[in-house]
Formats: sequence, C-alpha cells, structure tokens
Amino acid sequence: MTHADLVFTGGPVFTADTVRSRASAVAVRGGRIVAVGSDDDVRDLIGASTEVVDLRGRLLVPGFQDAHVHPVWGGLDLMRCDLAELSTQDEYLTRIAEYSAAHRDDEWVLGGGWSMSAFPGGTPTAAALDRVVPDRPAFLPNRDGHGAWVNSAALRLAGIDRDTPDPADGRIERDANGHPSGTLHEGAMSLVNRLLPETSLETLTEAVLLGQRYLHSYGVTAWQDAIVGTYGDAGDPGHAYVAAANAGKLTGRVVGAIWWDRTRGIEQIPDLVAKRDAYRAGRFAATSIKIMQDGVAENFTASMLEPYCDGHGHFTDNSGISFVDPAVLNPAAAELDRLGFQLHFHAIGDRAVRECLDAVEHAIAANGRNDHRHHIAHIQVVHPEDVPRFRELGVAANMQSLWAALEPQMVDLTLPFLGDPRSAWQYPFGDLLRSGAVLAAGSDWSVSTPDPLAAIHTAVNRKSAPAYAEGDYEAFLPEQAIDLATSLTAYTAGSAWVNHLDDVTGTIQVGKYADLVVLDRDPFAGSPDEIGTTRVEQTFVDGERVYAADDAGAVRAA
Repeated sequence: MTHADLVFTGGPVFTADTVRSRASAVAVRGGRIVAVGSDDDVRDLIGASTEVVDLRGRLLVPGFQDAHVHPVWGGLDLMRCDLAELSTQDEYLTRIAEYSAAHRDDEWVLGGGWSMSAFPGGTPTAAALDRVVPDRPAFLPNRDGHGAWVNSAALRLAGIDRDTPDPADGRIERDANGHPSGTLHEGAMSLVNRLLPETSLETLTEAVLLGQRYLHSYGVTAWQDAIVGTYGDAGDPGHAYVAAANAGKLTGRVVGAIWWDRTRGIEQIPDLVAKRDAYRAGRFAATSIKIMQDGVAENFTASMLEPYCDGHGHFTDNSGISFVDPAVLNPAAAELDRLGFQLHFHAIGDRAVRECLDAVEHAIAANGRNDHRHHIAHIQVVHPEDVPRFRELGVAANMQSLWAALEPQMVDLTLPFLGDPRSAWQYPFGDLLRSGAVLAAGSDWSVSTPDPLAAIHTAVNRKSAPAYAEGDYEAFLPEQAIDLATSLTAYTAGSAWVNHLDDVTGTIQVGKYADLVVLDRDPFAGSPDEIGTTRVEQTFVDGERVYAADDAGAVRAA
C-alpha cells in the first residue's frame, strides 16, 4: 500500500458536495485527495513519512474561492498609502502626512481605501488634502474604486477647473461656485489617473504575490481577478500574473476577467482575443470579460429603472449611468459569447442588472445555450421581476455578502436616496436561492475585506461580523438571509463552478486537488452570531501548506 503524504483526522469535514456530506478524515497523495471518510478509513494510509493534522474538532473545508476580487490593487494598496483600516478624516490625513513624509522622493502620493461615510455627502475636499500634501499631486481612490480624492496640485496638473465639463461616464464634484472641490467620480478619475507614472512590471508582480499571500491567509485558494486591464491607479496585471506563474510563484488558481473598455465598441474584440491568448500560464488563464455596466448607488451612478430620490422621498431627474449602451452591449455580449468568453458583469442598480440579463438573453438567442457560466457581480438592487431570470438564463448570482448589512454608508448615503420600495430589493440572496439561481461569492477586495467568514456571517445574519460592525444596527432585510451551509457552498463549490474549476476543486471529494482550509473551530457547532469570529489556521493548495497562523496569531505564508 502506498501511504498518504498528508492526512487530516478528528474532523469534522465539510465536503460541500451535492448532499453536503460530513466526514471526519481526509487523505492526500500527490496533491490529490485519495480518501474521504472516517478516521478508520484513513488509518492504513498513515506511514512514517505521512504528515498528520489532528483537527481536534476544528472544521476542514474546501479552499475558499473568491469570484470577484482585485488582489493586485489590494497588494498595491498595502505597498502604498493604505487607508483601509482607518475610519475618520483626521485619521486619513494623519496617515497621508506620515506616508508623504516617508516618501519624499515619490513624484505622486498614491494609495487609497477611504470610506465615503467619513465625509459629509461622501465627498472629501482638495483643501483638506492640501494641508498635508501641498507640494505634489495626490490621487487616492476610495474603498470601492468608484471615486478618487485629489489635491489642488493634481487638479492643476490635469487642467481641471470650473470650465471643465463632466465626462459622459462620470462627474467632477464641485463647490457652490462650480469649482472642482476635490472628489472625482467614475470616469472623471481618468482626467487625473491618465497622468500617473506607469507601474512597473516588477512592482505589479510584487503586488500579485503580496495580494496572493494575503488571500491565502484568509483561506482563499482560487479567485477571479475582476479587472485584468488598465483601470484606476494600477497598470494591467495580466503580464504580472504570467510572470509570477512562469517563475513558479503563483500558488493560487486564477481566472482573469479582461477589462471591457467602455470608451470603445465591438471593434476592441480582436484585442481581447489576443489578450486571452497572451494571458495564459500555469495556474492563470484570462478567459472572462469584465463589463462594468454602472457605478455605485452612493454617488448616484448606479443605473436605476427609476430616478434617485432627493432624501425626502421625491424623485430627482437622475437615474444613474449605464456605462455601456444596450445597443452596444447586446451585440457585444453575443459576439463574446460566440467566441467562448465568459461574461463577468458589474451591476449595482436594478436597470444595470436588467440590462446585463437582457444581454445574456440576446446572446442565447444568437448562439444557443452553452456552458460559459456568465455571472453578475454585486446585484445590490434587483427588481423582483428579474430575480427568476437568473435561473432561467443560467446566470450565476455573484454575491458580495459583506455589504448586505446596515452600516453608516448604507444608512446615510443609500437608503434615503433609493427610497421605497427599492430599499427592500437590496441583496436578495434568499429570493435568488429560492428561485433556483446558482450562488457564487466574492469579496471585491480591496473594496472590502477578503475574509470569507466575515461575508458568510453577514449572509447568514444580515448583520456585520463583530470585527466589522460600525454601530449597533438591527438585521437588514432578514428574510433574505441564507443558511451557513448554503453560504459556505457558494464560497467554495459555487465560485468553483463560476471559475470552471468545479471538476477539480470546490468540494472535498476523491480525485480532486487538495485545496483545503483548516478553521479554528466548527462554526456549525456554535451560535450563528459567532460565525464571523472564526479564523483560518492553515491553508493548503495541492496538499502543500501555503499559510499557517502560529500560536501568537502571526502570519507565516509560503
């Protein structure tokens, strides 16, 4: 008998298979799972050289898969002026001042991660930023990447003044006299970020590996990078993924979603095909197309079927922006589908969700049904009439569950401007599940934490996990909650299905890759309101340990 290389005993084991069977032991040989069952089933596979991990009642789960994430942005933020862990304007300005003083030779001050809820109306000012960075341009995107805080030097360098028109896909925030005030929304960011120094391949590759280590520390073993292309303050990460893969350093399994340039039409499709051919190495393959159909609700750029409210229940004349006209989107979707691409949509507003579903329906009418597994990420506001269409069209609902909770941004910048009944249509995970839709899950990091357990906590409780709660709020639309097993399955088997990795990963079954995660407890055994306190202790890819937390809680990552 050939002994196993690695054995886990003393379970439980959450397999995420079709019947969500439970086991207590798993054996691994040559990077593959060779046995799943009881401790007795694996006892004879343990030899002198077998590593045995005694779970001692801690839960073993399949490796988490993040179906919508930006790890290169996250890595760059960690390397630059990172504001993500702070929450007030004063804290931001102190961090920016310290960073600027420590990087005096940098041409620009770059970084980001600020929260809109820290500023009146969600819009910081150049005047405030000038106090700490008066001498050179600063460009700091917010957490969601749909807006940027800039100082006066950046505005001057870009030639942005009161006479500069808003671009078609964005807005320049202005003061009462019409002068730019320091916040650029959506496409207006490009007026400044096109002037940023080019990010080197070396820096991008470093960011890939740093982001990878961070994801592994949260048990994420595979992901879909939601923008492989030039956007925001980072360069195209495609070549960096290839470089990391060719160097044997890419331990995660990565699907790249190539960026659809909304300033162009279907004439760009040959370029996308060329990128798909070029961006393939090792565990990386760019086989998806990312189409950002709208913005976000907080800055009124999410595309809505009805106009936004003014905060007092009255409609305005603004219903947001559909970045890609359906007259372009529909034939583009059909052609991309015909060429074998998966479509990965960003849709926040109910009109954007409908337009994306319409585009897939158009593609099916043109090409017939196939197995490309198109998916719509974010799905914040979904009109009830569109919920069953996910199942009917075979479109996966890509949930960012962490956001389905009451917190200051939702309370102050979203609910008053959506009004009734739309506020009750947000993040309808329960309705989507009951309709039979495929559920996948992701974090959108660096927009928000990549911690799957925090997101799963929110999906189950419709309240933020303890470490992420910003106030004591009641559950948000609790009728849309989903159970722990369903949420865990979405973050493993569901995302593996979206990533076309379900034949080799996503569940704990004999023959599949040993992409596995040891948690520090069994969240099924505790109270639902404690799910978010669960932590990752060890992460394995192909049976090789890529992350372990030591007794002091420090990170040790390969």
